Amino acid sequence: MIARILGEGQYELDEAAAARLAPLDAQLTVTLEGDDEPAFKRALDASVAVVRAAGSPVAADSLAASDIILPSPDAGLADVRKLLAEDGIALGGNA
Repeated sequence: MIARILGEGQYELDEAAAARLAPLDAQLTVTLEGDDEPAFKRALDASVAVVRAAGSPVAADSLAASDIILPSPDAGLADVRKLLAEDGIALGGNA
């Protein structure tokens, strides 16, 4: 699985890391829909931590498609909503 952290780059994750990331991705969606900024930030921080710790950086010149896209670690709910509306990017899921 390839995960992208916006503003940072792509990481390749093995199946175990992808399995740890899946429930966090679901939490991001729930907290975004529930307008729960503190819970969103906790889920985003945890997601980014999994990707950074378990992922292997993908070369910057690689054309690999991302399977999941995470917002920048400093993004808030308003930032993510704006990104989703302007760019049509789906939070998590296939990119």
